[in-house]
Amino acid sequence: MRMRFILSETWTSLKRNVSMIISVMLVTFISFVFIGASVLLQSQITRAKGDWYDKVEVVVWLCPDGASQAATCATGKAPTQQEIVDLENVINDELSGDVSKITYVSRESFFKNTFLKQYPNGVYEGRTLTAADMQDSLRLKLKDPTKYQVVSEVLSGRTGVEEVVDQRQIFDPVFAVLNRATLVTVVLAGVMIVVAIMLTATTIRMSAASRRNETEIMRLVGASNWTIRLPFILEGVIASFLGSVLAVGALSGIVKVFVTDWLAVSVQWMPFITQTTVWLTAPGLIVGAMLLSAVASAVSLRRYLKV
Repeated sequence: MRMRFILSETWTSLKRNVSMIISVMLVTFISFVFIGASVLLQSQITRAKGDWYDKVEVVVWLCPDGASQAATCATGKAPTQQEIVDLENVINDELSGDVSKITYVSRESFFKNTFLKQYPNGVYEGRTLTAADMQDSLRLKLKDPTKYQVVSEVLSGRTGVEEVVDQRQIFDPVFAVLNRATLVTVVLAGVMIVVAIMLTATTIRMSAASRRNETEIMRLVGASNWTIRLPFILEGVIASFLGSVLAVGALSGIVKVFVTDWLAVSVQWMPFITQTTVWLTAPGLIVGAMLLSAVASAVSLRRYLKV
């Protein structure tokens, strides 16, 4: 009987305050679109990092024939095959716990399989280059991609090694930009959450004020504190639930249109988030919105109704 009464009062309040409910719903919608966007963006960064960092290598560029600015290439000659074997032995002896695989790439192989794919005519900065202009290299697959510094300290400065390059350096600026974008969305989401809390609290207080006589009567006939408060709290929770569901729908649409149907088709070398990511995020967004509304409403009513 009590639950039927509470639900009846909630329904009555929803019908009376349609415009205010829509306001709470829209603010919740906007707030949780920003929150969801920041979560999805961070998921995208994590997924890309996991995929790329598993593939990146440390490239040990060996001295080329001819002039080089590196002191280790003062002879002006590329290392011999025996010197390369000796360098591989050093890696196996001193870095066996860090390096899982060594791949030797000759200048001819690099020119054919890498350089010509990027520059089909062999023209780079106005010059037509050949395999003789390339460098031999050793590609090192690390067991832990973060241990680049250890490898660099062992190999840098050795005769025959011009430069040691960590391919992660190529991706780090991209991740830095994405992390800043995530920070912006988190800040915006935080601002919108504050706005949502204030609007929800104000809306519920206005709803309680419009029914002050009814609540006074309920108190006089012995209604408990929660019997009086609960219809108003449910009012805010329902509005926030609808707003968060709309936010999830909007995020799903954004991922489908801009990620699945566009970016994933155009940029096939990067792993992207999918609808599964959205649906895994959805429960947290919906429950979070409802809890936020319930707490804001309860605090507001406690101060306003003094019960």
